[in-house]
Amino acid sequence: MPKTVVWSDNAKEDISTLVIYLNINWGKKIADDYITLINELVGQFAEFPKLFPVIHTKKKIRKCVVSKHNSIYYREKKDYIEIVNVFDTRQNPDKLKFGK
Repeated sequence: MPKTVVWSDNAKEDISTLVIYLNINWGKKIADDYITLINELVGQFAEFPKLFPVIHTKKKIRKCVVSKHNSIYYREKKDYIEIVNVFDTRQNPDKLKFGK
């Protein structure tokens, strides 16, 4: 049974910024297709939380590559999956924050 997925405030802001960018620069169809892809991937790791590799052992953060430009960072909690960030890989990696 899939776990509930909770988006952190930071991840909500990240995805909102990404969708706005895609709508403005690439059009509604591309933005909608990207949202569909993200929803499919989120569904996969909600069902199989250990599907993607751990990239931060201490905080138990996993990385799901969405495309060459974006990755989703998440962690499994006892009763849910927390999406921590949706990160544009073209940014400086020092900007990537995982919170507590």
